[in-house]
Amino acid sequence: MNGYCQDRRESSSLTFISKLPIVHSKLPHIKETIFTTMSRIAAEAGAINLSQGFPGFAPDPRLTDLIAHFTQNGNNQYAPMMGILELREALVQKTLNCYGVATDAEKEWTIVSGATQAIFSAVTAVVSPGDEVIVLEPAFDSYDPAILLNGAVPIHVPLDERDFSPDWNKIEAAITAKTKLIIVNTPHNPSGYVWTQSDMDQLARLVDKFGLYVVSDEVYEHILFDGREHLSLLLHPVLRSRTFVCGSFGKTFHITGWKIGYCVAVPELTIEFRKIHQYVTFTTVRPAQHALAVYLQEESTYLGLSEFYQRKRDLFLEGLSKTQFEFEPTQGSFFQQVRYGHLSEMGDKELAILLTQKLKVACIPVSSFYADGRDHKILRFCFAKEEEELIEATRRLERISDLFG
Repeated sequence: MNGYCQDRRESSSLTFISKLPIVHSKLPHIKETIFTTMSRIAAEAGAINLSQGFPGFAPDPRLTDLIAHFTQNGNNQYAPMMGILELREALVQKTLNCYGVATDAEKEWTIVSGATQAIFSAVTAVVSPGDEVIVLEPAFDSYDPAILLNGAVPIHVPLDERDFSPDWNKIEAAITAKTKLIIVNTPHNPSGYVWTQSDMDQLARLVDKFGLYVVSDEVYEHILFDGREHLSLLLHPVLRSRTFVCGSFGKTFHITGWKIGYCVAVPELTIEFRKIHQYVTFTTVRPAQHALAVYLQEESTYLGLSEFYQRKRDLFLEGLSKTQFEFEPTQGSFFQQVRYGHLSEMGDKELAILLTQKLKVACIPVSSFYADGRDHKILRFCFAKEEEELIEATRRLERISDLFG
């Protein structure tokens, strides 16, 4: 009887499998992200992981104490769809303090489950099938999927190869009657380029001339170096009226695992944004919102971030100066790019894997930030790590020439 039943089960299973429909992927060309790939290889090799962009140190104990407090005191059910009012009001005050821009907590701010969700919801809010979206490359890898899943077409425009500034002539030449949106990022990942007032004015000119919307990825807004200031698109009246500004508490407060961010836009855009947001995640983890609302009351929690990361950047650059890599100090973010084309013609992904396995330091090949995989022989390192790790990593990188023997 047991054998008969086993045969029946196997036959039934095979019949069921044969009737399954073929899945036609909506993202047939999208594979595992390079960040997942390199972190896995780093773990397998026991390497220092300077690839994926997450801090290698704990957040402020005051913040973790706050979330514990609110978790233990009855704040564990759904938050309002747009986020708790206390956190939205704290962001209104922060934006006024930082940029002198008045915003509306009720009508313009939405708390979301990370900046990636904010970007997806913003793109979905205004983009329709057949529209074109300008993407400035190299670009973070979530932009294209958000566009493609909405039936739109990403139009890739390369940034200047020397300093990764926007080439406004190329951008304008790429705009057509189908162009609906442009996605921008400052400080820029992976290059660290920080936008200037001229960049803002040029974008505003194009937005006004062609009637474009903008998604502005500003997750590194508080990580700038050598006295630079972040120019949020909220500061420009033309851009303010056409832009979804997306930000991240994870990047600012070393809590990337909390997956919490925000989007601010004028009421007309926020209405459409929330229509999408409520059916993507509906709401975001409540105790984290209460904790952040209290934590933001102290300005030093974010105003001191540039100084904190500049010390790490400068330490990392001091070590890199002893290697054979070529580089320009990053202007913002917690990433540093290096060039190696003068040393080898090896592909950047091949070198990144070899460097992880042989020298035990993981990084990201910058070709992964281009849709066509163009390879400028550049690697990206994350220096949001403990100082001991940075010192040891650069010591190992002094042997980079060993990989080209």
